[in-house]
Amino acid sequence: MFHYSRDRKGEHPQGHLARYAGILQADAYDGYNQLYLAGRQPGPIREAACWSHGRRPFFAMADIEENARRKGTGKKEIPLSPIAIEVVRRIDALFEIERSIDGKSAEERLQVRQTLSRPLVEDLQVYMREQLAKLSRGHDLAKAFNYILKRWVSFTLFLEDGRVCLSNNAAERGLRGIALGRKSWLFCGSDRGGRRAAAMYSLIVTAKMNGIDPQAWLTDILARIAAHPAHRLDELRPWNWTPASALCARAA
Repeated sequence: MFHYSRDRKGEHPQGHLARYAGILQADAYDGYNQLYLAGRQPGPIREAACWSHGRRPFFAMADIEENARRKGTGKKEIPLSPIAIEVVRRIDALFEIERSIDGKSAEERLQVRQTLSRPLVEDLQVYMREQLAKLSRGHDLAKAFNYILKRWVSFTLFLEDGRVCLSNNAAERGLRGIALGRKSWLFCGSDRGGRRAAAMYSLIVTAKMNGIDPQAWLTDILARIAAHPAHRLDELRPWNWTPASALCARAA
């Protein structure tokens, strides 16, 4: 489901998720903070932090491949941090475990995480606290460590609940086309246009998730919807849809 908002104020996610209780996998955007309050109604939302976001600042200080490219083109190399390289190595080991259990049930994922991932996470926490104690408060590494350590409960929720992913990369990939396209589409013209665009994105992605060609589905239902009984509109939803051509073949 896509929602439109004209700015990044926290009131928008709070409104979109007003009736939701459960797990929210996201980055550390401050606009979500009100959603995580203990006394929130209709129920609490548990924050599941994204390890990709947590790894990102370390990766910027540990990009060995980028330095190799720079060296090959005669450019000045970026100073690399051995500590950042070690943190990236340890986080990558967690992602490797996740790849091995991709597509398995929540119960199976949780069992593997408890056995293989938990010891790595506990060792990583000890390592980060040891290194943080040696750094000045304003050091880039210190800021990167604190981003994770201050949200440790959220970063380790995946060890307690097999439904939680290690990152929110799937959502970011889903938004990538829209974020890039805005540069070409000159945004949406108005708030009303934005709401219409969000509705269309929701319909198109829903069709894709049901294994249906969105263009074929839209072409078919737009030709039929005016004459279709209003009390049977659910028949045109992607998960119930049967093409008009198939209906004609059945009738014949």
